[in-house]
Amino acid sequence: MRIDRRRFIAATLALALAAPALSEPLLDELTSAVANDRADEVRRLLARGMDPNSVNAEGEPMLCIAARNGSTRTVRALLDAKANPNVANRYGDTPLMLAALKGDLDVVRALVAARANIDPTGWTPLIYAATGGHDKVVDYLIDHGANLDAQAPNGTTALMMAIHEHHPDTARLLIDRGADVTHRNHDGASALSWAKLNNEADLEKELRRAGARD
Repeated sequence: MRIDRRRFIAATLALALAAPALSEPLLDELTSAVANDRADEVRRLLARGMDPNSVNAEGEPMLCIAARNGSTRTVRALLDAKANPNVANRYGDTPLMLAALKGDLDVVRALVAARANIDPTGWTPLIYAATGGHDKVVDYLIDHGANLDAQAPNGTTALMMAIHEHHPDTARLLIDRGADVTHRNHDGASALSWAKLNNEADLEKELRRAGARD
C-alpha cells in the first residue's frame, strides 16, 4: 500500500497541534479532582497518562494543591504514582510546608514517610507549623529530626514566629524542646522582645528562666 507522504506529514502535524488542546480538559479534571480529594478520579486520570507532577495554569504542582487543601487520600495517590515530595510552588513552598502551615498531621506524616525534606533552606515546615500554632505537627517534626533553630531568610526562628503570631502554648512547647531563647533575627528582634511587645508577661518570665536576656 502506497502512503502519500504529504498527507502523512499533514496528518502528523495536525495531531501534534491538537495534543495540547486535548490535554487541557484532562488537566482541568485532574486539578479539580486533586483539590477536592477525589482520589479515585485522580488515580483514573493518572492511569490515562497524566503526570503526577503536573502543574495547573498558575504553575501550582498537584501535590502542593493537595497538601494545601488537606486532600489526604489524593496526597497518597500522587505519592504512590511517584510524585516528587519536594516539588515547590512559585513561592518556594513545598507540600510539607503547606501541610505544616495548615496543621494537617495526616498529610505531614504521609509526606515525611515519602522522604520529604524536613529542613529545606530558608522557611521550614517547623517554622510554618509554629506560625500556625499547630503543636502536634511541631512535636512530630521535632521527633523526626527538624532543626529547632532553623532560620528563615530574615533570621527568624520557629520560637519567634510562635510568639509573633500569638501562640504562647506553641512557644512553651518549643522552649521545653530546647529552642534557643537568645537568638536574634536580622533586625535584632528576639523571642523575648516579641513576648514583651505582645504583653505576654508569663511567657516573658519563662523565657528569662530559660536564659533569655534583654
